[in-house]
Amino acid sequence: MISPAPTGSDILATPLDYAALSKEELRRRILRRKDELDAVILGHNYQRVEIQSVSDYLGDSLGLSQEAAATEAGTIVFCGVHFMAETAKILSPGKRVLMPDLRAGCPMADFVTGPALRRLKEEHPGAAVVAYVNSSAEVKAEADICCTSSNAVAVVESIDPDRTILFVPDRNLARYVQERTGRDNIIAWDGYCYVHDDMVLEELAKARSEHPNALVVVHPEAREDLLEKADEVTSTAGMVDLAGQHDAVIFGTERGLVDRMKEQYPEKTFIPLSGAAVCGNMKLNTLSKLAWCLDHEEYEVELDEEIRIRAQQALDRMLELSGGWSPPTEEEERLELAGVRPSGCGCA
Repeated sequence: MISPAPTGSDILATPLDYAALSKEELRRRILRRKDELDAVILGHNYQRVEIQSVSDYLGDSLGLSQEAAATEAGTIVFCGVHFMAETAKILSPGKRVLMPDLRAGCPMADFVTGPALRRLKEEHPGAAVVAYVNSSAEVKAEADICCTSSNAVAVVESIDPDRTILFVPDRNLARYVQERTGRDNIIAWDGYCYVHDDMVLEELAKARSEHPNALVVVHPEAREDLLEKADEVTSTAGMVDLAGQHDAVIFGTERGLVDRMKEQYPEKTFIPLSGAAVCGNMKLNTLSKLAWCLDHEEYEVELDEEIRIRAQQALDRMLELSGGWSPPTEEEERLELAGVRPSGCGCA
């Protein structure tokens, strides 16, 4: 049962009013209200450290949605961007999904729309559509199967080699998959993540010269010239694993992940490949907006049921291919707790 929102002097009108409160007061309000609402807070790897500190789960977008679906909580508060909250709703239709800021979108996901993809499908009848999870529910609903950055190669390899593939929306991930699979019949949508696409070789050369013994790991959303210079190419979840295995790492991804790893492993040396690799959309979420979101129970993410069902079918095909989802191991849970609940954050 959903608790009524606070009333009277305890509830404030706008996120700006909440911003006048101290961080400790905001954390106290967030944790109290979360319990009242029977809610879980999901914090993406790229969120501000202050958001990560009050999150129940940290991770990448799909993993977070799966964690939320497996919990008993009736409300999911997704601190990420809009397509991620949509994915949580797709996988948890009976739960309420809230976002602290509706403006937190994804420029890469916005490169492709449902109508535009339908037109491309008409031009290539019989083609298989592979939609990166960094896409809207409407686009997922037009896909045959979804993929993540870590399983994109396996997803493409599962499709008949003679069948044309329409890969949306990330051209860099599509090129990486094409190189790994040897497929010459992949038609890539001309979209990209500006955070990863803007990283350049000069930045990598500088980071390597200053930290010659560090492992260089780059996200496959980056451009080909960077991937060729990397020691490892992997997803954000893969980067978290590598951080536990190496004492010095140069991360070619958004700065939020580097901040999280520094909190979790203060004794290690973690370096952002680019100091400018910051997703402004991810950083729209703040403690004050999160507190406002919980008190006002806004903004709720809702989906057309037909679109939700079709989008879930594309996600389910991917999960079936990869063996589905399993709860975290004891070691993964230990690392998760260490990252989510650093000493003195006020979490239970």
